[in-house]
Amino acid sequence: MSTGTVHGSSAGAGQPPSAGRPGVTAVFPADVASDFCRSCALSSACAMVGYGRPELSPLHGLMQHLGPYRAGETVFRQGDPFESVFAVRAGTVKTRQLDQHGREHVLGFFLPGEVIGLDAIYPDRFPCDAVALEDAQFCRFSFPAMSELATQQPAIQRHLFQLISRQLSMARLLAGDHSADERMAAFLVDLGERYAARGFPGTHFHLSMSRSDIANHLNLAAETVSRTLSRFRAKGLVVIKGRMLHLHAPEQLRELGQNLLVA
Repeated sequence: MSTGTVHGSSAGAGQPPSAGRPGVTAVFPADVASDFCRSCALSSACAMVGYGRPELSPLHGLMQHLGPYRAGETVFRQGDPFESVFAVRAGTVKTRQLDQHGREHVLGFFLPGEVIGLDAIYPDRFPCDAVALEDAQFCRFSFPAMSELATQQPAIQRHLFQLISRQLSMARLLAGDHSADERMAAFLVDLGERYAARGFPGTHFHLSMSRSDIANHLNLAAETVSRTLSRFRAKGLVVIKGRMLHLHAPEQLRELGQNLLVA
């Protein structure tokens, strides 16, 4: 999709890359980029308008490769000016807000192929931090340029609206009155389906996020998350080995969490 690759760091990660910046490399061969583009959350919109065809070659100017970011490094920070959205190429990312007392609130987790930063469109600043949970790489898209393109290509505009709507819907549902079993079941099923949608195994995957992060995100106590997972394991719904998770009965989990799952 692009020829430029920039090494990311937590300091100034949201700023435009500089040709003289240390760590500028070219490490993404064409076949890797192609594999990523097939799983990217923006790929269906790109396909609708013929991404990569000669007449749309200016699209290449919208994107740059960033990374790797190491676990714990910040991709962008709460309050940074909003200039770009980021598609995760590899690794996983959490978004979080820090309140006035410094308490962390985990907003969500993003997998390879998913897009972060769309919630910054208004008020034109990032409302949260994005933190790598493991080594991660990104495609960064200039949002002003993408917005201009979307006015010319309604398919891209509709696709961006769909991505925003889904994120808002899940946040609204998590704020409701649901049991720990419902919240955990929905979280696991949603995670598996998002992996499967991007060509990864949907019933066997690595939980890169800590249980305390999961608990924070689901508005549960960490002890409640541990007890709920133990209960699921005892019922044969899941198999857990370290951070490797196998959804042994995904249909039962889906039925349990159906009130929170976004169609």
